[in-house]
Amino acid sequence: MWVWNKNIPTIDEKLWTIRLASLRHVVFTTLPRSSRIRVQCYCENLIEAAALLAAFGGSLKEEQDRDWVAATAPEHERPLLVRNRIIVAASQVQCDLMRKRYPRRQILYFPAECAFGTGNHGTTATCLRMLCDESEKRRGQQWRLIDVGCGTGILGLAALRLGASQALCFDDDTTAVEVAQRNVARNGGAPGMRVFRADVFEWMPSAQERASIVVANLFSGLLQRAFTRFRHYLTPEADSVLIVSGILREQEHDTLVSAEQAEFSLLHRAVCGKWVTLKLLPRP
Repeated sequence: MWVWNKNIPTIDEKLWTIRLASLRHVVFTTLPRSSRIRVQCYCENLIEAAALLAAFGGSLKEEQDRDWVAATAPEHERPLLVRNRIIVAASQVQCDLMRKRYPRRQILYFPAECAFGTGNHGTTATCLRMLCDESEKRRGQQWRLIDVGCGTGILGLAALRLGASQALCFDDDTTAVEVAQRNVARNGGAPGMRVFRADVFEWMPSAQERASIVVANLFSGLLQRAFTRFRHYLTPEADSVLIVSGILREQEHDTLVSAEQAEFSLLHRAVCGKWVTLKLLPRP
């Protein structure tokens, strides 16, 4: 594994977040007692790393493969409490403590692992909150979820714990699929969950696989291109919704324009730091 490093002024963080938005394994670290931020991108091969060096300068370092997100995660990251329904814990010790403290809530165990965090990222946490809200409206009903770009699989497992009969979760990253499958096992299995590798621009659900809730936590550029496909992921019921995240504030307008062109209407928006999450309704 190769690591590309570059120190940037703190005021340029948004610019570099947009500039590197298409890359998966990017870490921004605030340097202590400094007005600068260290940007690191973990690359699987030298060609990818050298391309970053040529484009942006900085430096390269070869490292042994390691669980870099776990290594850079806060040592004592707090459990994520979502509404009064779900708790996401990053360690088995946290799971045991949360079960005793909140016996009526669903506890999910998601350690930081292999380029994927625990669910505390603003985009994931906001998607979980919206998912909880939508599940409340569907109590006693049969409903399915499709999670596009599933990462750890956290949204699919949460949906099943919230009452979904099925969760179809896919990602185009083989590592993500492997991590999600491990997380299913860690959480006692999930017969209603299918995790698989697929490309959003190639995969299409059958009529029986379409869902009343579709979640896509992707980069805004991908979302803008995929909105027309998402319409075919949703069931025709009036309460079907699309939840999208991974959108920087300055990207929200263009993302909404693309959604409206694909005949989606805005139901709700939530802002968490520099990130925006949108809940959209397909127009008839």
